Amino acid sequence: MTYTENGDARLFVKVGKEHFRQEQDGSFTELEPTFHNLVAFKAAAEQGHARLSKGDRFIAEGFVREYTYERDGQTIEGEEFTARRIGHDMARTRYEVDRTPRGKTAGREAVSRDASAFDLPAQSRSGAASPGMGI
Repeated sequence: MTYTENGDARLFVKVGKEHFRQEQDGSFTELEPTFHNLVAFKAAAEQGHARLSKGDRFIAEGFVREYTYERDGQTIEGEEFTARRIGHDMARTRYEVDRTPRGKTAGREAVSRDASAFDLPAQSRSGAASPGMGI
């Protein structure tokens, strides 16, 4: 990891992308990987540097940026993927999640993490249900 002139964290890595071809019988044939430049800045760079290692399967959200620069009188063109968010691929990585409450936010107690994320919240038995709207 390096830092920009402004002091922002910058992570640059060369990543391999797997490619597969589906055959007529429904099976898949693995093709040669392609390799691409990936860059992340600030918190995404810091988290990527701290949590990812060579060979990890990950997912990144961001955009492709084309660039040009001069080297020894020649114009060099390229592209890089700028990751805004990056993390392990949940379908291909085994890991544990730390659900320890982070503390109070916006005047509310941190949500208890004992219940499964997929459980429905407990309904109040007192009073009639009131309509609600969220954005």
